[in-house]
Amino acid sequence: MHIKETDTLLFVGDSITDAGRDRGDSASLGGGYVNEIARTLRARAGDGPVPAVLNRGISGNRVYDLEARWTTDVIDHRPDVVTVKIGINDTWRLYDSQLASPIGKFEACLDGLLADTVRKLSAQLVVITPFLLPVTPDQESWFEDLTPRTDAVLRAAAANGATVVRADLALRHAAETMEAAELARDGVHPTPLGHRIIADAWLAAVDSAAVASDPRR
Repeated sequence: MHIKETDTLLFVGDSITDAGRDRGDSASLGGGYVNEIARTLRARAGDGPVPAVLNRGISGNRVYDLEARWTTDVIDHRPDVVTVKIGINDTWRLYDSQLASPIGKFEACLDGLLADTVRKLSAQLVVITPFLLPVTPDQESWFEDLTPRTDAVLRAAAANGATVVRADLALRHAAETMEAAELARDGVHPTPLGHRIIADAWLAAVDSAAVASDPRR
C-alpha cells in the first residue's frame, strides 16, 4: 500500500487512538500515534499537499461501542484507509469490572465491522493488534484473555484482507531493552515513546516510503 496525497486516513478505536483528542474539534488528532503518523506524512510532503487524517478514537471503547457508531464515525466519512485499534478494554473490563467479552462474540463483531467496510467502501483496511506491557504482577494474568483475543483480531483481519500492524510485537521488542513503564506507564496507555513505536510500526506496514523520507531520521 502507498498513501496518496489525496487520501483520507481514518483511525478508530479506544483511548490509545483517542490520546486526549478534543472531541469538539473534528480535526483534532490527540497526542498519540495518530498525530505522530500525521507529522511524518507532513514531513514527507514538504510544502506539498498531504493526506487528510481523521481521529475517531474514544477512550474506554470496546468492540461493541465501535459497532454502535461505525456508520456515523467511519462509513459516512468515506475514507480511503481505515485503521482499527481495539481489544484491550474488552480484556481489561473482565479483570476490573467482571464484564466479559467472550472471544467468539468479540471476533464476530470485529469481523462484521471489517466486512461491512469492505462491502460499502473501497477503503484499505488496517488492523492494529492490542497489546499489554505488564507493570504490576496482577497484569500478567490478563494474557489468559488477551492472547486468544489477539488471535481473534488476526483472524478477523486475515478474513477481510486487512494489513496487520503488530503493535504487540513492536512494543514487546522495545521492552527487551527498557522498562515497560517507559513505554506504557500503566501497562496499557503508551508514553510518547510508546506512541512513536506504534506509529513507526504502522508506517512500516502501511507506507514504508514515509519512514524512509522522514527528515528526523
